[in-house]
Amino acid sequence: MKDRAETLAPAQAAAEAVKAYIRMNREALAADGELLAMLLPQRFQAGEVRDLQRFVIEKLAAENAALKAERDGLKGARRVPLGEGVRRLVLDLIDARTFEEAITVATSAAERFGADKAALCVESEHALVGGADGVRIIAPGTAEAVLGRESVGAILANGGELLLGPGGAQCKSIAAFRLKIGADTPAALYVLGSAREGSFEGEETAADLSFFARALERAIRAWLDLPKI
Repeated sequence: MKDRAETLAPAQAAAEAVKAYIRMNREALAADGELLAMLLPQRFQAGEVRDLQRFVIEKLAAENAALKAERDGLKGARRVPLGEGVRRLVLDLIDARTFEEAITVATSAAERFGADKAALCVESEHALVGGADGVRIIAPGTAEAVLGRESVGAILANGGELLLGPGGAQCKSIAAFRLKIGADTPAALYVLGSAREGSFEGEETAADLSFFARALERAIRAWLDLPKI
């Protein structure tokens, strides 16, 4: 064991002394812009920074302003409040204990949306055997024929019998929304029909229906254990 401390070269001893000073005087260092500029000349001269505290404060203020602008933009984009009815329906979807129960929540939701009929339409070439009430099989290509290739939803004046089955022909207002369930799953639509003209008109109603359709497709995807898309 050595009895004496290891002798350091003068330059190394000076460097160690500086490190020790910095460790013991961090707060004083943060307040000393002149000393920081000497220690970090490239960073301070390039950014014309003379006071670290002011630099940090201004940076945080800029970041806060950017976040506030983003928040205000999101608030402006969502001018329509979510209705109480659709909030409860989404909670019912979350609370469903079986896949069939989740589907029943959607196909029994007509009255809450001021509609007379509701259906989940799935494209298939085969008839549905033992399916739940409100689940209908439609011919392949129907979703694209009704909504086009890109649209996710539309308000229609006819087509109720095709989409809603018996009694659907009496519906004078129809809301149809495409459900994007999976990359390889059949095309599907969530459809509501009302005997009253203009039942689904209005920004608030359209927003509520679209939101519920998006919640429904995610619930179906979760119950089928499909990946997010």
